[in-house]
Amino acid sequence: MNIIKKYILATAMLCGGFYAPLTAQVIYEEEDEKNVVIEDEDGDEEQIAVPESMLQNIDSLLLQYHAKTYLKIDENCNMRDINPYFAPEVYIERLSRMPTIIEMPYNDIVQKFIDRYATKLRKSVSLMLGASNFYMPVFEQALEAYNVPLELRYLPIIESALNPQAVSRVGATGVWQFMLETGRQYGLTVNTLVDERRDPVKASYAAARYLHDLYNIFGDWTLAIAAYNAGPENINKAIKRAGGVTDYWKIYPYLPKETRGYVPGFIAANYIMTYYCEHNICPMTTTLPVKTDTIMVNRDVHLQQVAAVLQMDLEQLKAINPQYRYDVVNGSTQPSPIRLPQRLVNTFLEREDSIYAYQRESLLTKRDVVDVAEAPKTTASKKKGKKSRKARSGRSVTIRQGDTLSEIAKRNGTTVAKLRKLNGISGNNIRAGKKIKVR
Repeated sequence: MNIIKKYILATAMLCGGFYAPLTAQVIYEEEDEKNVVIEDEDGDEEQIAVPESMLQNIDSLLLQYHAKTYLKIDENCNMRDINPYFAPEVYIERLSRMPTIIEMPYNDIVQKFIDRYATKLRKSVSLMLGASNFYMPVFEQALEAYNVPLELRYLPIIESALNPQAVSRVGATGVWQFMLETGRQYGLTVNTLVDERRDPVKASYAAARYLHDLYNIFGDWTLAIAAYNAGPENINKAIKRAGGVTDYWKIYPYLPKETRGYVPGFIAANYIMTYYCEHNICPMTTTLPVKTDTIMVNRDVHLQQVAAVLQMDLEQLKAINPQYRYDVVNGSTQPSPIRLPQRLVNTFLEREDSIYAYQRESLLTKRDVVDVAEAPKTTASKKKGKKSRKARSGRSVTIRQGDTLSEIAKRNGTTVAKLRKLNGISGNNIRAGKKIKVR
């Protein structure tokens, strides 16, 4: 497979207050979007699978992020949309300067992924830079809690392009792309109404704990990253096939195809999120609240009820609570969190009753009790039916010692609601020996 390079001359320009030497724009045109191609010294080609997050186009990301609502192009950024060409020595020096404990080495594979981010995916990078203002503090806090290197905050760039709604072809879900079984193993709830793999906060703590566990297995962060993608079993197999060596770049030929591009993609993500300015990429601006807090609810509530009473944008509220699949917070099952802009937390507490009452019948339509319709009577059975109804009408029974409305209703083929209506009962108090109407 051939790769065509085009060079367009450009001039030096200002970036972040420093002049960056630009000599040319470089655009890579690849015949296969799903692979990058590397040639070895003998001219043989190797295809390396591109992570799924790098295959999403900008329009798809904008739609899934609700980005048209809360991410905007920065009109004040005047950098030209031109990607410069740099010599390999520049990339080597930049990677070596990044404050990381995890190795960030340079090679042709890493270069290919940097080039893809800087050219085809530059608009996606702009979007992720805007979204990172909200997500990165969340990731960093979780990683710190488990003593995991902070450079792993960019792992979701490779996993999901920071899209909390992302679902892979094999079902991995959320910004950290947890499979169902692994997510539950690390304490994430998944049911019809809620999928905590989509919750950036809970999923971040689960991911930090998982990465910490993987490091304890392999004693090497690069191998832990590879295992996050391929599973520890595949990494152990590759180590065994490589003769027991525990170096990612030595076991590289024995790894699954998609994992061969995973670590280089992670290095490239760290690079582009650090040196985006040198590649003339302008971050989008975000209206997502940087400071948020959670309140716990113990009743079911629809996000539209919350948004309407608090007078906040519904799409923004959904964006910071992506775990609720149908916008229903099922607090009646167990106390459940709602993430809000910090400034609105007290307002929620003050207006909580109004929130629960707002359009409740139309938004929370699941019924607790229903009456079953009777089948229409045939002509032949009308007389019998009239007699039968007459016999049943006005029937009363005596309340036994220890009886409850529920037990009386069950014995007499009726409901508690009907008993209350027939007898003018507002609560559950009944007395033994008294008569109670059941028809």
